[in-house]
Amino acid sequence: MDYFAFQWHITDECDQRCKHCYIFSEGHPQLVQMPWERMVAVLANIERMAARMHRQPYLYITGGDPILHPRFWDLLELVHSHNIPFTIMGNPFHLTDEVCTRLKSLGCRKYQLSLDGLRQTHDRFRKPGSYDCTLQAIGTIRKSGMHCAIMSTVSSTNIDEIPALIDVVVEHKADIFAFGRYCPTSEDKAHMETWHIEPLSYRQFLDRCWQKYKQYQNSDTTFNLKDHLWMLYLYEEGIFKIPEGLADDTIYDGCNCGNCHFTISAEGRLMACRRFDSYVGTVNEELYDVFHGSRMEAFRQHERFEKCAKCELLRFCRGCPAVAFGYTKNFYAPDPQCWKDINL
Repeated sequence: MDYFAFQWHITDECDQRCKHCYIFSEGHPQLVQMPWERMVAVLANIERMAARMHRQPYLYITGGDPILHPRFWDLLELVHSHNIPFTIMGNPFHLTDEVCTRLKSLGCRKYQLSLDGLRQTHDRFRKPGSYDCTLQAIGTIRKSGMHCAIMSTVSSTNIDEIPALIDVVVEHKADIFAFGRYCPTSEDKAHMETWHIEPLSYRQFLDRCWQKYKQYQNSDTTFNLKDHLWMLYLYEEGIFKIPEGLADDTIYDGCNCGNCHFTISAEGRLMACRRFDSYVGTVNEELYDVFHGSRMEAFRQHERFEKCAKCELLRFCRGCPAVAFGYTKNFYAPDPQCWKDINL
């Protein structure tokens, strides 16, 4: 049975105020945490939707830092009793051996942490001491039997450090490493030169990372090609080939926005993607109806993509529409780091 993913933010409370956090990107909002009664109702709504779609729900429980929610453990007990698989996406600061053992016993398959460069850069993004605490937590997570994933957010401020960070992640035996690009917000527009990456520079960056991935292909670390422009890189390198005999109107890979994913915010808003303003409804509505409604349908109109619709990789790539939206406020605009030459 195929999965349907729910990135569920249960609280905005967090020990950090990361410079690229989208929760605080438009100022300093009031911190919200989802009440217990609503969490119970949301889980029931998720199960109803998944049953009607014949999909297995998979939860990515996050925040803020979800462990700071006062009913965090109650929620995990409830999720475990319903036999729903889940991952935690949070901070390293409260991860003791006892906490990780308990997480594992309640069915947590994976704990995702963030590293956004080497020590000085990462701590500048997040807070002093965060880098070393994160590296220490990798071993604590893995000792419990959970997988540990490391995620990086890439911009021009840290792009040159990511290849060296791969060395660090492999050395500490993280199970999974991936990165995605920073999505700019409205207040970033005046400072574009500080985070913008030129398209060919991004391709060169992907090539450096690919060489690292090949170097470590027999290591304990799996490299998740999360950024959809990997598909273009692999296609040009001859590593990915478009299979023959596929249907022309089917999406096979690339961005899952509108396909098999929902984001649920702590205040109960539903979004097609958490990386940009993609409101489609609230948790007071039936998730099944929202998913099949007109607001969500707008994110499935692939023929409207201004550049991708003319590309042979439309059904496999489409870049990152969230990044395009961050630059242009247009979901269908060309990915600003796509280097492929297409006449528009």
